[in-house]
Amino acid sequence: MIAFRKSDAAKEATLSCPDSHPDRKVSVEPSPAGKALQALTSAALVLPGLMLNAAHAADNDRINFQFSRYQEGKRDLFNVPNNLKPITADVLHGSGVFSLTDRTKFNFSYTQDTWSGATPITISPLAANGNNPIYANTPSGVTVVGASPIITNPNLLLDRNLNPLGLDPNHGGSLVRDPRSVMVLSSASPETRNQASFGLSREWNEAVLNVSGGFSRERDYKSSFGNIGGRVDFNQKLTSLKYGAGYSSSNIGAILDHDASPYITKNAFLHQIDNRNGAEVLKGERRDWSANLGVTQILNKSALLETNIGYTHSNGYLENPYKVMTVIFVDPAALNNGQSTPVSGDMRALLEQRPNFRNQAAFSAKYIQYIDAFDAALHLGYRLSTDDWGINAHTFDANWVQPLGGGWTLMPRIRYYSQDSASFYKPYLFSQQTYRRNEVDSLGRQIWFDPKNPSEQYFRDTNFNLVDKNGNFVDESLLNVQPKTVLYNADKLPDNFSSDHRLAGFGSLSGGVALSKLIMRGVAFEAGFEYYTRAGAMQIGNGGNNSFADFDYYVANAAVRFDVESIPASLPIGGSGSASRPHMHSYHHHKIPPAGIMFGHMLDKPGEFMAGYRFMYGWTGGNMLHGARKADDLAIVEQGCSDASLCRFAPTYMDMRMHMVDLMYAPTKWLNVMLMPTFMDMDMSLRRLQGAPPATPGSHEHKSGAVHETGAVGDTYFSSLIKLLDIHGHWVHVSLGFSAPTGKVDIESRRMFKADGGLMHFGMQLGSGTWDFMPNLTYLGERHRWSWGAQFSGVKRLEDKNKSGYRLGDLFQATAWGGFDVKPWLTATVRGAYTIQGAIHRDFDSYNARIGPMDFPSNYGGQFWDVGFGVNARIPGGRFAGNRLGFEWIEPVRSDFNGFQLDRQGMLSATWSYQF
Repeated sequence: MIAFRKSDAAKEATLSCPDSHPDRKVSVEPSPAGKALQALTSAALVLPGLMLNAAHAADNDRINFQFSRYQEGKRDLFNVPNNLKPITADVLHGSGVFSLTDRTKFNFSYTQDTWSGATPITISPLAANGNNPIYANTPSGVTVVGASPIITNPNLLLDRNLNPLGLDPNHGGSLVRDPRSVMVLSSASPETRNQASFGLSREWNEAVLNVSGGFSRERDYKSSFGNIGGRVDFNQKLTSLKYGAGYSSSNIGAILDHDASPYITKNAFLHQIDNRNGAEVLKGERRDWSANLGVTQILNKSALLETNIGYTHSNGYLENPYKVMTVIFVDPAALNNGQSTPVSGDMRALLEQRPNFRNQAAFSAKYIQYIDAFDAALHLGYRLSTDDWGINAHTFDANWVQPLGGGWTLMPRIRYYSQDSASFYKPYLFSQQTYRRNEVDSLGRQIWFDPKNPSEQYFRDTNFNLVDKNGNFVDESLLNVQPKTVLYNADKLPDNFSSDHRLAGFGSLSGGVALSKLIMRGVAFEAGFEYYTRAGAMQIGNGGNNSFADFDYYVANAAVRFDVESIPASLPIGGSGSASRPHMHSYHHHKIPPAGIMFGHMLDKPGEFMAGYRFMYGWTGGNMLHGARKADDLAIVEQGCSDASLCRFAPTYMDMRMHMVDLMYAPTKWLNVMLMPTFMDMDMSLRRLQGAPPATPGSHEHKSGAVHETGAVGDTYFSSLIKLLDIHGHWVHVSLGFSAPTGKVDIESRRMFKADGGLMHFGMQLGSGTWDFMPNLTYLGERHRWSWGAQFSGVKRLEDKNKSGYRLGDLFQATAWGGFDVKPWLTATVRGAYTIQGAIHRDFDSYNARIGPMDFPSNYGGQFWDVGFGVNARIPGGRFAGNRLGFEWIEPVRSDFNGFQLDRQGMLSATWSYQF
């Protein structure tokens, strides 16, 4: 029941494949050595988890978009069915490099990932039933249907050698030794991380200097970082020295789960725990310093060797705040009483304790051999890392890069990894002391006290009468005395302990393949897949003692890359400057619609291609409305839900962010085709309604201020745009589009207060869940400095219901706008819009907790009037010529909601595009 901190190892597997490629271009003059390098790097290398470009283009101006999916397999819980969804991560990554001058470049990257699923929080003996079975009545009788991580019975029977004892159903239920361990899983609420970095690089003839910095933000973890590095070339640029250093500062604010917290002993961190709106927040800080030094050597016309050494020092709070250690306390008096009967162990969960510093060193080497007979390249790599936690790790990888002709490149890959366990890693601990014992004074007398006056001590005489410290009788009827107890002696436990399976000894073997297609000069699509098997038995020199932690996972990727400098120079898109584009001012540019308009323009010439990015940020907040009027809490409680006993919460805000990649191609003059994959995330904060009824026993409950998060791939849009009219100053086209249901509609809330939340609110799901028809008709006009347009669009659901049982309402929108060229390259726009959307049809066909109006279909849709203000810009010349930018703010004018809904605050749309 612990809201989990995402797996760093899994994150690394999803976002990067370390030491897998040269990270720069080796610049050489057109000489025999230069030809050797071109032969050596003639093929691009694309690996699952990381978009890589051909080495000769690594420093070119470029723009990359990539989507990745990390998916774990289910863990084996042995004694109960695992009904928890495995960890899934969806990652959106965008990056770019742009030349500011001939020798100065600006680079940026943005990553957004959303994680959800079940994660291990500790390890316990299987005999302890750590994954507490959940029973349910079924047609075949009472059946185990799932598991809860809360250990409600802490007693575990042990033999005299402290081996766990379990019931053997094959021998009449007798007690037998059971040495097996099991991972205790907990469902994790969706969590979204946003990371951005920015950098500048300066190049000289034989050197490069890079400076960068950035930040990473998520609900419980905030980090800022900076890096400096560079390269120096020697030996006619056949030898290069790389160097780098970095620093990061992180702040942790982990919200401890209210279900699990009462079962967790937090004594070691009490000074770091604050109470915030009824929730316990564990705070900590950490700092990381890193440095690296590497050498790249071109050995001959067909071989290259690269080596690197690195060092990282970390200090501060290095624990995972959501991981606990199972400690089994055994009374030494019971263990050493001379009997042979089983003894009882008292199982407790203690927050893990790691060292407050860590020093890591790593060495890596890679050898690349070009094989002329196959026109291919073989990449062999090895990496060794070691640290003062006792973790020694080895990585071996091999990649084959094979051009296939026609712009296709195939890249199979194999990788093996092995690590030793940390010196303080144990599946669980034994401690020969009682978890809680009665406190005694210096004379050995048991102390009693009254909670109303805890400083006053009382004792019992030989007749069990209550006396004070002087032996005077005390009237017990006037007090509420109880024994004074103290917890275990922490000095009898190890200084550091963790059962985090990522610190265990294990090995992993993976195989993958990537495929790249150069669709035209400078534009490539790439896809990759890699499957991993993690097993304790695969560790170098290990007998497989950690098999309970074995699991499989995969990483899949899809990417598009735009090498700006390689795109044909006959088109006005930026590159080496306006001087090389003498014709560009004669190239015709239609005025484009405001940034909030989709499918609003077409490409003119056959063979043209447009790439773009669209970002939309919608805010809701303020008052709850009923129709167009403000609704008070009592009205919401009484009318907002089908039953007044169900309305206990309402949202205080809900924010939505959507990222879209726009890809458009013109096969003919009158027909364009368009593909728009989306990635979105949302967060919602809840408050308790005044006058709301109390929660019924076993119902799903929240704290005021609780935040829900969801995010991943949204629905995917594709469309055909058909030109109907093209006369001077006037254009009309129709778009016949569809929406594919790639966004999830079965996202669940995690358990709260020991009660399942079921499916999350309708508005927090990531798509419609149905195939939808999306037609629109668009008119565009322009004359001199003026432009105008109108669009009628709609969404028609093509299915009765989605996989969760409901269907979103149909939608219609009419909008018109006008624009004025403030400058030849800058247009200001104003538009008005009317939108009507129906309420949700049907309902969830699976359990939903029903805690507020957002869980009822009638409280969705309505009629909306908006006004938009925007600017569009087209860079007319220079290095960024041809790039288009658009921004628009949508201001709500009037809202008439169906039922009870949170008021709209506005929406920001931003677009970037260029065509060639």
